[in-house]
Amino acid sequence: MTTLQIGDIAPDFTATTDSDSSISLADLRGKRVVLYFYPKDDTPGCTTQACDFRDRYVAIEEKNAVVLGISPDGVKSHVKFKTKFNLPFTLVADEDHQIAEAYGVWVEKSMYGKSYMGINRSHFVVDENGRIVDAHYGVKAADSAALALGALS
Repeated sequence: MTTLQIGDIAPDFTATTDSDSSISLADLRGKRVVLYFYPKDDTPGCTTQACDFRDRYVAIEEKNAVVLGISPDGVKSHVKFKTKFNLPFTLVADEDHQIAEAYGVWVEKSMYGKSYMGINRSHFVVDENGRIVDAHYGVKAADSAALALGALS
């Protein structure tokens, strides 16, 4: 498993967003980017994390940063989630989990004694030049947005 460190170049990607358009990390050079990975739309922890990023979004924008929420859910699921909770930022569909793998957050998990592959809730702050300035693997849903905002200061 790849573990990214502060100072590493953030792996580039191109993927489909909740608006059914394409987004590339390289297209965002010149801005700071908060990438947060979450397991599933409209589940308790993921909703907590998304709504906390929503509530801190203006403060994040003031730091010349954008937020991208990334999960294995598809575009239709992202649209419903974004609409239901009035999320002002872009959600990225990573259905083949290639982005999650590149960031080292697609991991083996276990529940009730069964192993499966899934997202390790994490976030990364990428600077204007595409370098990682903050990386939190296994972050708590309620802490993610505050930690990311702190890294932007």
